Amino acid sequence: MSRTPAPPYVKGHGLLAGRTAVITAAAGAGIGGVTARRFLEEGARVLVSDAHTRRLKETETALAAEFGADAVASQPCDVTDETQVQALYDTAVRLHGRLDITVNNAGLGGTAELADMTDEQWNRVLDVTLGGTFRCTRAALRHFREAATGDGTGDGGGTRTGGVVVNNASVIGWRAQAGQAHYAAAKAGVMALTRCAAVEAAAYGVRVNAVSPSLAMHPHLAKVTTTELLDELTAREAFGRYAEPWEIANVIVFLAGDYSSYMTGETVSVSSQHP
Repeated sequence: MSRTPAPPYVKGHGLLAGRTAVITAAAGAGIGGVTARRFLEEGARVLVSDAHTRRLKETETALAAEFGADAVASQPCDVTDETQVQALYDTAVRLHGRLDITVNNAGLGGTAELADMTDEQWNRVLDVTLGGTFRCTRAALRHFREAATGDGTGDGGGTRTGGVVVNNASVIGWRAQAGQAHYAAAKAGVMALTRCAAVEAAAYGVRVNAVSPSLAMHPHLAKVTTTELLDELTAREAFGRYAEPWEIANVIVFLAGDYSSYMTGETVSVSSQHP
């Protein structure tokens, strides 16, 4: 299959101007880090988080130097720890007075045949990838509900409605791949969580959607994946190439912004791999 070149990088157009966003797993050059950059280019203020404290601080310093210290803050967060998750979202509101968008990007992969998979391997992947998305979505929805109702009861009386949650799913939540039972189950769970959360959150004007990439190349993935597997996965793609992380981030920007105002409960495939 011939390889189609990646398109030119898309410049920002102020699509998220004035918005405040929390983005998890945002340290480094993967989807989360690139999403933080794209949000800043679109005019948002971002609170980036990650479990890797050193890389997170380096990311904050680099982005603040480019976009200004007022636009970027960071806070370490292990999404398996409820106390840390609550503190993350409280910090966003304390810093900026409001929360508009949350991007739940944290996830953990791994490869193990099901017959040989340990409980620890299964539980760890599910707890980070699905459990972390659950905890962050729950924390965000509580803030959005409070902003909409004034007291968190859902009875009205608040000053505004709205808010957006964008979850990072994966095409592996739709299709089978050997050695990926735990990760596939977690990502399929993220899709189901997205649909259910969207129905509940619609009552206070909040949208919940997910993006579903297949193969987005970044340095960490190249380190933990064999060349043979990367070649095999790349060959499945209609364009004959992997996605650039910013191509996934562009769809997250779309789901976070006003152009997707009537979309909720959807999982958008950024790939030709939807079954």
